[in-house]
Amino acid sequence: VAHMVWYRVGGADEPPGLSGMAHFLEHLMFKGTPKIGPGEFSRRVAREGGRDNAFTGHDYTAYFQQVASDRLELVMCMEADRMANLLLDPKDIEPERLVILEERRQVVENVPARRFRERLAPLLYVNNPYSRPVIGWEHEIRAIPREALVAFHARHYGPGNAILVVQGDVTADKVRRLAEATYGRMPKSARVPRVRPHEPPPAGERRLALADPRVREPQMARLHLAPTAREAPDQADALEVLAHVLGSGPTSRLWRALVDPGLAAAATASYGGESVDPTEFAFYANPRPGVEPARVESALGATVARLLDEGAGEEEVARAIRQMTAGAVFARDSLMGGARTVGASLAVDLPLVHVEEWPARIATVTPARVTEAARAVLRPEAAVTGWLTPDGSRA
Repeated sequence: VAHMVWYRVGGADEPPGLSGMAHFLEHLMFKGTPKIGPGEFSRRVAREGGRDNAFTGHDYTAYFQQVASDRLELVMCMEADRMANLLLDPKDIEPERLVILEERRQVVENVPARRFRERLAPLLYVNNPYSRPVIGWEHEIRAIPREALVAFHARHYGPGNAILVVQGDVTADKVRRLAEATYGRMPKSARVPRVRPHEPPPAGERRLALADPRVREPQMARLHLAPTAREAPDQADALEVLAHVLGSGPTSRLWRALVDPGLAAAATASYGGESVDPTEFAFYANPRPGVEPARVESALGATVARLLDEGAGEEEVARAIRQMTAGAVFARDSLMGGARTVGASLAVDLPLVHVEEWPARIATVTPARVTEAARAVLRPEAAVTGWLTPDGSRA
């Protein structure tokens, strides 16, 4: 079975000035309770032949184990224990702070593309906490006090603010009995309301030119603010298809316009509507050696402009839908895949039916809806465009 506990709290729910606290607490959840010593949680799971881990996003923090079905009760008991009884001992906090700072150096500071993406976000989100990195800014990670971590855990880590997802060789009745015997014994807690500032409409094009001598080839990103699946479900479905039509593999428009002619080594488009606040529709491209960045940006812009002018075609939309639904079928072969999809949707208040009916909804998306969504979101005057180059030159 895959066992997951999702908390409706992430990096975007932190108080100002304390970025990285949700991720910091994720690390500290493995440091023990009065019953289970530091690191013992994962060692017990491993001894039972399982595996465990956790991850933090802007909108949620999730903890999971994959174990034999007859060990489900064990992991539920341990997860409930750290939900209510986490120690947060000062002797564990300070060493873990150093671990997180080193993690930031390795996965952000030493990876130019990650630093580039981190600096683009505040240009797109001018009033929303999505502008902050989930791992946190270095100076704020250093300043997070124990008292804030204790208060954050007490406020957000309770059964009323959590979602339990179990997938695999188990029945719903058994999961309910085990949940009542474990999480049901925890002190009652209320769901914590999310209070976040609203993002104003984009007011004009913004650009970033970032230099990094470690970069061998330039990288381009173009971001557009886009609605979520919660606020505009029909448009979100059309944007998913649009991303596939524009930038998903050798049959996509960007591939044919940039990769096949030799302008770019890669060109993609992406959209993810499963978020609490407005999300993004993104383009990425990597010029081939010797190709001027301006040529790639121009070709990308022309490709998008052509779709906005002429509209999406019947054949390309039908092909995108076939490929997307086939991919969803294969994803069901993964034990964790379904649990993650369901949990991520529920954590941002999308109903279960949003996941269950996704293939049927995508199949009804028409070229007209794709074109309408593209014209509503992909406005050139509201884009954020960034270039990462060895010398910081603009396109």
